[in-house]
Amino acid sequence: MPPAPARRQILGLALPVALGLNDAFLVNGADLGPELGVSVAAALALLVRRRLPVAVLVVTLLGMYVGYIWFAPMIALYTVTSRRSSNALAVAGAVALALAQYVPYPLDGFTPSADRHDLLDMVDACVQGAAPAVSGRWTRTRRQLHERVQELTASRHREAELLAERAVTRERAQLAREMHDVVAHQVSLISVQAGALQMTCRDATCRDLALTVRELAVKTLAELRHMVGTLRSGSGTGTGLTPQPRVADLPALVRESGLDVALDLPAALRSGSAPLPEAVERAAYRTVQEALTNVRKHAPGAHVRVTVRMREAGTADERLAVEVRNGPAAAPPEPQAYPESGHGLLGLRERALLLGGTCCAEQDGDGGFLLRAAFPTTG
Repeated sequence: MPPAPARRQILGLALPVALGLNDAFLVNGADLGPELGVSVAAALALLVRRRLPVAVLVVTLLGMYVGYIWFAPMIALYTVTSRRSSNALAVAGAVALALAQYVPYPLDGFTPSADRHDLLDMVDACVQGAAPAVSGRWTRTRRQLHERVQELTASRHREAELLAERAVTRERAQLAREMHDVVAHQVSLISVQAGALQMTCRDATCRDLALTVRELAVKTLAELRHMVGTLRSGSGTGTGLTPQPRVADLPALVRESGLDVALDLPAALRSGSAPLPEAVERAAYRTVQEALTNVRKHAPGAHVRVTVRMREAGTADERLAVEVRNGPAAAPPEPQAYPESGHGLLGLRERALLLGGTCCAEQDGDGGFLLRAAFPTTG
């Protein structure tokens, strides 16, 4: 069975033709002749009334004049007035239909008069000509009003979306100002103090540590500027996001961490030749970065092993797997005033879920900690 729209379309084509054929045979009988032939042709012409409404109206008016049929010309006139915007065409069609109804075929002995019977025929012809024309014009107006309402509704929805986007843009700009005014200022002070310590300290180890702190502060400022630019642009694909860390940057992250880290990274991923989505590479990098930060804070001196692998390579379920495992701390961590936000692991899980992956963290049996994450690399 065809779907409902197709059934309605078939019914809209077949029903007028059936009415026209029924009218033709009821009026003219089954005897072959010019009246029946013209009436049947007029009924069949209704099949193309939507493509050629004016031509079909002419054919059906001929059938009305010769074969005395009603349904086909009235349907044709309704189609013309509902699909054409010309008022003159609607009036001309209504007048032609009224004349075809009023003037008999053949014209032998036809003389218009003002008697009661002739006046009734004139009124009947005028009603038959006006009714389909008015109905078609009403249908066209109703359709235009419906389209106009839809346009207004879509415009209102678009206006609401623009207002929401404007509110989000204002919030982004405010957040960007706060980050720039507060966080950037504090990180800049860290960089300045580390530079001063590097210049004044006599111990080589202290100078190296101060240099590391200063480099990390500079990198943090650079990433902060990218983030502020992204927030101000209101887009996640702006120029403020470049360059973004990738899996190939993990060796540099491990070297700069100051921890005892063993990195297991395949050559294809190390060289950056493996085709991976940018969002997946960024998520993998941030996962390792957060894990190393947690080790530095909560398990100083612990040995860390970072493993990055491609699972199910070449299949539709290909995933980039990241595993960070650390042993117990070499010594109890000294109490520090770290800003405990509690959102690091939660942010990693949310990032993984947004990409369709997984992320979990748990303690292992040796007193250490294990962080696993997997990100799909195919859409």
